Amino acid sequence: MGLSPHQTEAGQPRQPDSPGEIRLPVHADDLDSPAHDIDLSSSDSDSESVNTAVFAGTSPGFNRSRAPAPLLKPGHRRFPSVDEDVQDDDHDSEPGRPDTAQDKPVTWMSLPKRGQLMILTCARLSEPLTQTSLQAYMFYQLKSFDPSLPNSTISRQAGILQGSFTAAQFLTAVWWGRLADAEWMGRKRVLLIGLMGTCISCLGFGFSRSFVSAAVFRTMGGALNSNVGVMRTMISEIIVEKKYQSRAFLLLPMCFNIGVIIGPILGGSLADPTHSFPQIFGPGSVFGGKDGVWWMQRWPYALPNVLSAIFIFASLNAVFFGLDETHEVARYRTDWGRSLGKRIVQALSRRPRHYRPLPRSGDDDSMYLEGSVGTWSGPSSPVHTRAPQPPRKHKRPGFRQIWTRNVLLTLLVQFLLAIHTSAFNAMTFVFLPTPRAPENSRTGFFHFSGGLGLPSSRVGLATAIIGIIGLPLQILFYPMVQSKLGTLTSFRVFLPLSPLSYILMPFLVVLPRLVWVVWPCFAVVVGLQVMSRTFVLPAAVILVNNCATDPSVLGTVHGVAQSIASAARTLGPFLGGWGLGWGLEHNMVGAVWWVLAAEALTGWFVLWTIHEGKGIERKKVEVEEEEEEE
Repeated sequence: MGLSPHQTEAGQPRQPDSPGEIRLPVHADDLDSPAHDIDLSSSDSDSESVNTAVFAGTSPGFNRSRAPAPLLKPGHRRFPSVDEDVQDDDHDSEPGRPDTAQDKPVTWMSLPKRGQLMILTCARLSEPLTQTSLQAYMFYQLKSFDPSLPNSTISRQAGILQGSFTAAQFLTAVWWGRLADAEWMGRKRVLLIGLMGTCISCLGFGFSRSFVSAAVFRTMGGALNSNVGVMRTMISEIIVEKKYQSRAFLLLPMCFNIGVIIGPILGGSLADPTHSFPQIFGPGSVFGGKDGVWWMQRWPYALPNVLSAIFIFASLNAVFFGLDETHEVARYRTDWGRSLGKRIVQALSRRPRHYRPLPRSGDDDSMYLEGSVGTWSGPSSPVHTRAPQPPRKHKRPGFRQIWTRNVLLTLLVQFLLAIHTSAFNAMTFVFLPTPRAPENSRTGFFHFSGGLGLPSSRVGLATAIIGIIGLPLQILFYPMVQSKLGTLTSFRVFLPLSPLSYILMPFLVVLPRLVWVVWPCFAVVVGLQVMSRTFVLPAAVILVNNCATDPSVLGTVHGVAQSIASAARTLGPFLGGWGLGWGLEHNMVGAVWWVLAAEALTGWFVLWTIHEGKGIERKKVEVEEEEEEE
């Protein structure tokens, strides 16, 4: 009579080799079953090692057999073992083991969770499209409210409408950031509220019949809109590894350049459609009937806002059905919108889900898991998969504990950067159409006045040049250069290009009035500023993100950064417009540009006093280590 594998020759139970080991029986009949087809034509020692599975009592998973595993017969499939799954999951964290994934170059297609990033990109694109589209017809819409008002009053009203949006953002962005950090609210709900508020504000502005109603809807849109700060927070939580940040955080500035190109074209062409497209919407037209489309005649500037609202509403639905919550606690909350979205995708894909049962032996005392060789279970027991649990609650840092010296200096750099970039954008749209000064008005190297005197069609072309230069730089050159220099170094290297552009900009008016001279010089000067902000704006966002010391306050930090940027975007155009008017009156149009260059250099000097923090990547590694220990 043969001995069982777990007995000695004397018939006594075999003792474990070490205190932490447990030997479990595995019957030979199980091994000979067709479900396994294991070749046992090996030595006695090997057979013995196969018939005995060894478990480490302190190990969280299964360990392999003590001797080499038997070979499968040719033609039989080998399922991945539990051990191999664990090793693959922990592959990145094993020291001294070569990691080919880490050595691969980062590309746009290598970004993780591209679907989530695409949803955020579409949601972000809705705002610059709306803002730049509005600028193309705002002056004429305000003029339609009261044609008797002089142009100077219309200009002031346009400034108030632009400033009301950013001023409202300045007052509310911090509180939206705190709400995004709250466990009961989370990032996704705040983003949905912001998109809905922007959609309602866009429709209200398009159907306004007075300046007061237009100002109310613009203010409401700014008060409810904290999308940029929340999106930056979600991107930082989706993309944890720093090697992907240069591309991930570039998506939001890319949306701005796309909006600069497309927005004015859509707004300018669709405004007052009964006069722009009389064959389609006018009296006796295809859609106009006898008298034309009545609501387009009553609200001539509603059509571009309606299209913008449709795009925003589509983005809102994409966020509701397709975007995952990223808050460290709120992401474990039931999201019935996301669940419904998954069901819709499964229904549309029409791919039935097939479940493959685990093969089992004929003996109830042992189980063969995943068909892996050398990995055996103990006595049969139900396998329970524990649902992911939210991390243990910890005390959030107080509002004052967030503001370390590095955080404050980083936000100061963000503020100074937003001032001169927003002032440049506002001043350029005034400087380009300003008529040229008389030839004899120049008295010295610095005393000259006037602008480039471009017509409105050429101003649109100049705006397109800014976007056309920026997009290739962002897509092709920025990730490559940033990966070699690093975030902080690229910030320090490319920021001085902005003050150089500001210094040279006013000297365009003293060039010979020749097309082949002015336009190439304008492209070079503007190209310097576009190149600078292409590398600087994403770097500023990454530095703000990485200066946060705790994931629970990440939304607050981004909310404060957005609030500061909104204040700067309110202050920059105001000071820039006032300074440009003063320069035109005193025959020194370059003064405001040179002051702007000095302000940009001040931000460059402050940049040398900060350092790049580790962000939440360090925190997530620590949490993973704690979970492994548990």
